[in-house]
Amino acid sequence: MLEEDRKEELLRRLPMRGSNPAAVRSYNERLVLQLVREHETLTKAEATRATGLSPNAISVIFRGLEKDGLLLRGEPIRGRIGQPSTPLRINPDAHFYTALKIGRRSLELALVDFSGAIRASVSRLQPYPTPDATVSFVRDQIGKVLKDAGQTPETVSAMAVVMPYELWSWTEDFGAPLDEMAAWRDFDVKTAFQSVAPWPVTLENDATAACRAEVSFGAHPEKQDWIYFYVGTFIGGGIVLNGSVFRGRRGTAGGFGSMRVPEQAGGNRLLDHASLIVLERAIAAAGGSPFDLYEEDTDWAQWQDLLDAWIDRSARNLAHAIVSALSVMDFEAVVVDGAMPPSVTQQLVNAVRQRLREVDLQGVVLPPVEAGQVGRQARTIGAAATILCEDYMIDQNTMLRR
Repeated sequence: MLEEDRKEELLRRLPMRGSNPAAVRSYNERLVLQLVREHETLTKAEATRATGLSPNAISVIFRGLEKDGLLLRGEPIRGRIGQPSTPLRINPDAHFYTALKIGRRSLELALVDFSGAIRASVSRLQPYPTPDATVSFVRDQIGKVLKDAGQTPETVSAMAVVMPYELWSWTEDFGAPLDEMAAWRDFDVKTAFQSVAPWPVTLENDATAACRAEVSFGAHPEKQDWIYFYVGTFIGGGIVLNGSVFRGRRGTAGGFGSMRVPEQAGGNRLLDHASLIVLERAIAAAGGSPFDLYEEDTDWAQWQDLLDAWIDRSARNLAHAIVSALSVMDFEAVVVDGAMPPSVTQQLVNAVRQRLREVDLQGVVLPPVEAGQVGRQARTIGAAATILCEDYMIDQNTMLRR
């Protein structure tokens, strides 16, 4: 939990303010929910100071959110002048979401609660995904996931599918047969999964979803404009503006894999150097089993020499990509995460910081670079965050366009 004085400072700096007219109650409820989620707990007094709403309006909102089961009361805080204040927190059981991550090397089906915790999941490694195999995976495993989570279809609110857009592209880069991957081009994801899952289905880009997970469930209340890199089989990412994920017109903003980097052996795209596919190839060339990278309990220290070389190569090119991004927008932070053990993510972040000290920064201001807080399952958790953001959070960028 944030220290009280720091929490108070962040609440005072909140760029979003409430509005008292009854017509915008939904906005105010979202604002309060978002504050509770960002600060873990919130009292009525804190919410009043942060939003500018009247104490009575906050009391009405808190009662409504409690009645709807979205917030839970904590123990009263005593020892202060006046009546004891009661902090409220997110109710994890308020909603459950089915999340399907379709990756180039793996599938994961999970049940995620309202706090962003995975209650149960099942995953499968594969050399490449196909539509038929993916639908069969969901049909075969959905009952098990629900049972393991102690839930029924009736207690689940919705389903979200996250995957790389244009999955049929760049097939040669990860060794998939073009003819089989081409089936994705005309595959209607929503319709297909609606036939095997009794919930509304939402589709989102996988790296954008990972960014949503970091925004929704990471601790970044002080950040408004920042960039996010997610290192998967191919590197991707997201852009956060005004505290909300910015998708762009086609939902692909932050698609950093295609960003150009200096000409060098291997290609001139960021994905040619800072993706796990590069480490895969190095492990395979050394006689190892590259798919072990995607097993959660694999010790990456067994490839330390190859890992060190990959981290150096990735960091060098990430530094160039970061400087290019900063020349477009004055971002206040850079967050790097990926399908890696936390220790490897931190090694990569440290290497990026070092490389940034060595590149030409004339004309840009270098912001802090830090490791992401969600990690390997960011894309899966981000699937649930996609629905949660749509239904219960404020998108400042959408509001600004109106």
